[in-house]
Amino acid sequence: MSHKSDLIATDIHAYLAQHEKKELLRFLTCGSVDDGKSTLLGKLLIESKAAYEDQLAAIEKESATHGTVGGEIDPALLTDGLKEEREQGITIDVAYRYFSTAKRKFIVADTPGHEQYTRNMATGASTADLAIILIDARQGVLTQTKRHSFITSLLGIRHIVVAINKMDLVDYSQEVFEKIKQDYIDFAAKMSADDVHFIPLSALKGDNLVEKSAKMPWYEGATLMHMLENLYIGSDRNLQDFRFPVQLVNRPDLNFRGFCGTVASGTIRPGEEVMVLPSKKTSKVKRIVTMDGDVEEAYPPMSVTLTFEDEIDCSRGDVIVRPGNRPKVDSKFDAMVVWMSEEPLVPGKQYFVKHTTKMMNGTVSRIRYNVDVNTLHREDTPALKLNEIGRCSIKLNQPVCFDPYAKNKTTGAFILIDYMSNRTVGAGMIIDRDASDTDELWDVEGDETLQSTKGNVSADERAARFGQKPATVLLTGLTGAGKTTIAYALERRLFDEGKTSVVLDGQNLRRGISKDLGYTAEQRSENLRRGSEIARMLNDSGMLCIAAFLAPNAEVRQRASEVVGTDRFLTVYLSAPIEVCRQREDSGMYAKADSGEIANFPGVSYEYEVPESADLVLPTHELSVDECVDKIYELLQSRGLID
Repeated sequence: MSHKSDLIATDIHAYLAQHEKKELLRFLTCGSVDDGKSTLLGKLLIESKAAYEDQLAAIEKESATHGTVGGEIDPALLTDGLKEEREQGITIDVAYRYFSTAKRKFIVADTPGHEQYTRNMATGASTADLAIILIDARQGVLTQTKRHSFITSLLGIRHIVVAINKMDLVDYSQEVFEKIKQDYIDFAAKMSADDVHFIPLSALKGDNLVEKSAKMPWYEGATLMHMLENLYIGSDRNLQDFRFPVQLVNRPDLNFRGFCGTVASGTIRPGEEVMVLPSKKTSKVKRIVTMDGDVEEAYPPMSVTLTFEDEIDCSRGDVIVRPGNRPKVDSKFDAMVVWMSEEPLVPGKQYFVKHTTKMMNGTVSRIRYNVDVNTLHREDTPALKLNEIGRCSIKLNQPVCFDPYAKNKTTGAFILIDYMSNRTVGAGMIIDRDASDTDELWDVEGDETLQSTKGNVSADERAARFGQKPATVLLTGLTGAGKTTIAYALERRLFDEGKTSVVLDGQNLRRGISKDLGYTAEQRSENLRRGSEIARMLNDSGMLCIAAFLAPNAEVRQRASEVVGTDRFLTVYLSAPIEVCRQREDSGMYAKADSGEIANFPGVSYEYEVPESADLVLPTHELSVDECVDKIYELLQSRGLID
C-alpha cells in the first residue's frame, strides 16, 4: 500500500516524476469526542506503511505514559502532537498529515471533536475533497456528529464516508450498524450530499481499514483505503467559470507587467479575451508565465502570471474573468456564517472582511435565522454565539466580485476579522447573489384583523363550466428565449380550443403595477411576487394563467410556486443558449449589459439559475413556436388540466 518503489534504487528521477504525477486527495476526519478519529488516522498510517520507524518507536515509548489502550501502542499518539492532547487523550488543534500510496497522494486533516473546537473543524474542512465522519458504534449519532455533518454540507464537501467505528465493542453486530446507518440517513436527508458511503470498522483492531475484516462477513463493501485510493474527484473542479483573483502586480522592469495569482476556477489560454472587474476593462491574454516557463493553458489550482496585450488598469484585489461569464459585483450578499468567537455576533458591528485577495470593511446588517443542528430547523435569533451557524446579510463598504459558494469555493467564501484583536471570528459561505430587503415581503403575514372571504361558486363548478382545471404555467428563460411569443401563441391555441386563459407578462407588469421597480435582484424578486399573487387569484377564478417571467433565481421561483400552490404550478424552461438569445434580442439590452449600462443582467452580469426539475424543457433554438405550443398543450393534457 505504501509508495515504496524499486525505482528509488534504480532511477530516482523516474521515481520522483512518477510520484509528482499522482493525484492528490485532501480529506478530513471528524465526529464527536472519543469516536476514534486520531486512532483511525494513526492506524491507517501504520497499516499502509506510511509511518516511519522512528515515529513508531517514539509512540511506543509515549504509549507507556499517555496511551489509552492498556499498554499497547496507541495509534492516536501519531497525530496528537500537542502536550495537552496527549495528556487528555483528545484532539484540540487541526493536525495535518501527508502520506501516499502507489495510486495517490493524501493530505489529511485530523480535526477535534469537542464542541468548543468546532471552529478548528471548520478550518480543516475548508479545503477537503472528502470527509470521514466517525460514529462510535456504542453511542450512535450524536449532536456533534450532526454539527460536523452540517458543516461539511455547508462547505460543499461532496463525498462523505460515514465510518461506524468500534465495532469490536458491539460484537461486530450487523443490526447495530444498520440502525446507525438508517439514523444517519434520516438526518442527512435534509442536507445536500452527492456521494455517501457507510463502512463498519474497528480503527484500533484494523478491521476494514486496509484489509477486509473476516469478523464482518456480512459487509460486502470496500475497505476505507480502497475508497480513498479509488474515489473519483475529477468532476469536482469547476472548469467552466474562469475566475482569477489578482494577488500581485509583477513589475520587475520597464518591459514586463504581469498579474500574479491562483486560478480559482475555469481555464484560460493565450489569445482569449478577458475582463478585469470591477473596472470592466477588456483585453486579451498575451502570455501565461510560470516559474518553469510559459504554458499554453492555465487551470485550477495553478499559480501563474498573466500578461495582457493592452495596458489596462488592474491591481491587487481585482478579479479577471471572461466578458460573457461574469460573477456578481455587489456590496451586499447573503451567507451562511460559522461563528468562531466567544463574543457573540451582533448585527451592526464593524469587521474587517477578507474576500479572495481583497480586504475591506463590512458589517452583518441582519441575522436572518440560526440553524438548529439537531433538526436543521431555522430559528429566529438576535445574535450568533460561539460555534453557532446562521444565515446573515452582509454589507461591505465597497463592491466585490463573488459567486455562490456551491459554484466556486474561492470567490464564494470570506472571513470576518475583529478590529481590535485582529483574530478571525467568523467564516462565511455565500449562498445568495443578493441580500434583498424586499425578500421579506414573501414572508410577511397578512393583517390578522382581515378575514378571507370566499365566493359562492366552488372550484368544481368553475372546472365544469370552463372544461379545465386552473393552473399557472411559468415560462422562464433568458431574455430572447421566446417567453412572450410562446405565451401569447399558447393563449391563442387555448382560446381556439374553447379554454379560458390569461397571459401575465413580466414586462407588461412593469408598465403598471410594478412600474416602481427596477432591475436589481430584489426588484426582480418583488415583480415575480406580485405576479404570483395575481396568478393565484386568476387560478382561484378557474382560469389558466400563462406567466412569462425571466425569473433567474431558483429560490424565488420556488417561493412563487408556494404562493400559487405547488399542485397547480408548472415550470417550463426555454433553454435557448445565450448566443441565440443575443441574436434574437433586437432592443439592445445585451449590448447595454455588456457595457455595464444595465447592471445585474441575467446571463451577462448576473447568473441565471437553470431549473433543475422543470416540468418541461423547450429548446426554442431547435423548435418552432407551434412545436413549443404543442408540447405545452400536451403537458397540460397529461396533467389532466384540460381535456
